[in-house]
Amino acid sequence: MDTGFDPSDRKGVAPYTDIRREGLSAWLPAALVPYALLMRLDRPIGSWLLFLPGLWAFAAAAPSWERGIWLTFLFGVGAVVMRGAGCVVNDLWDRDLDRQVERTRGRPLASGAVSPKQALGFLAGLLVVGLAILVQLPAAAIWLGVASLLPIILYPLAKRVTDWPQAVLGVVFTWAAPMGWAAATGALEAPALLLWAAGFAWTLAYDTIYAHQDREDDALVGIRSSALTLGERTRPFLGGAFALCILLLALAGWMAGLNPAFLAGLLLPAAHFSWQVHRLDIHAPGLCLRIFRSNRDAGLLVALAFLMGRL
Repeated sequence: MDTGFDPSDRKGVAPYTDIRREGLSAWLPAALVPYALLMRLDRPIGSWLLFLPGLWAFAAAAPSWERGIWLTFLFGVGAVVMRGAGCVVNDLWDRDLDRQVERTRGRPLASGAVSPKQALGFLAGLLVVGLAILVQLPAAAIWLGVASLLPIILYPLAKRVTDWPQAVLGVVFTWAAPMGWAAATGALEAPALLLWAAGFAWTLAYDTIYAHQDREDDALVGIRSSALTLGERTRPFLGGAFALCILLLALAGWMAGLNPAFLAGLLLPAAHFSWQVHRLDIHAPGLCLRIFRSNRDAGLLVALAFLMGRL
């Protein structure tokens, strides 16, 4: 969601907020806009990041192009819906805290544009749509999908009780890898778990970058994060997390029987990760946001590497 305003410049005339009526929300009737903003339709990056580990699984394990394309469609819609559901849960937990943070005080629940009762009804509707998608998958994938609800619900609480809520988010945002593998093959196999672990390391890295936007506000209101825990040690941590991600991806590809072109393809996301580490300035919130968003491209490069390994 590029607005032309750099959040790192706190002297700008525009407020530092993540609420913008852009994207799909710009075309909706006014009455629907608060719900579109509640599920973050104006900012699709979260849906991309939730979806991409599933795409890795399809690229590595789908038995045919037709099955891979169908699963890509189902998981793409599911990612938008379930990311929206997760945002509703998060904002219900955080509405009082969101009012105290500059970037989030305009969110629909924090601002009063949507009431908690209305949000719960909307959440129920999203979950019904998610269930309709889920029942089209094999049994193993269905059970994994049901199990994902627990970490989704617990993630907002993690910010209050641990210095590493990003670890809980890593569980949630990489769930599509084992679930996607099970959807493609009907079973949960070792490469799927390695994809999950690789995605976990990736999520720890990119969400730490994201958390640096709110570091000062979070400290004031008592929210905990890896950004606050690491501080100036963030850069070496990111280097280690990204390196672990690439190593685990390589091991997953090897166990899946991909050809050596996969390893050559992994050089592209590895180069992207290196660029993120070297470009990062944790004291520039606008730059942190741009680098965070660039992980969509990094995730797509990983999927390309898996496809190269199957040619």
